[in-house]
Amino acid sequence: MDPTGLDREKFWDAEAFTIITDRTKPAMKWAASELKNRGKKVYLVDLSGKPDPNSLTDVTSLPSGIANAVIGITKSDPGDLIPLLREKGASKIWLHWRTETEKALEACQKLKLECITGYCPMMYLGSGLSIHGVHRTIAKVTGKY
Repeated sequence: MDPTGLDREKFWDAEAFTIITDRTKPAMKWAASELKNRGKKVYLVDLSGKPDPNSLTDVTSLPSGIANAVIGITKSDPGDLIPLLREKGASKIWLHWRTETEKALEACQKLKLECITGYCPMMYLGSGLSIHGVHRTIAKVTGKY
């Protein structure tokens, strides 16, 4: 079940986040950076072939108790990660626009996780005059925010 726009905004009120990337979605790096700039604790899991040295390289290395996870991967199925995230305490999953898969959606439903799909995190995190602000404005005007 996809929550309302207000719930998508409230998703970002948490104090800690897991961000999972394989570097195919630039918004993942931007989201992590913006969350850090807002004083949030960010655990970056980099599944690329050349992970950032300050990141984790697998979900099992995450500490327990991080409720909000953002997944933006295309080289593997995010559905493979969702049970592991649940074991670590995730209860809310944001699947980056165009990365949701049937397996991921089924895993979220089976594990009774709140799952947000169809939206770029930066549409909610971006600020000021930027491509993200323009995207947000267009989405609001067209009722897709």
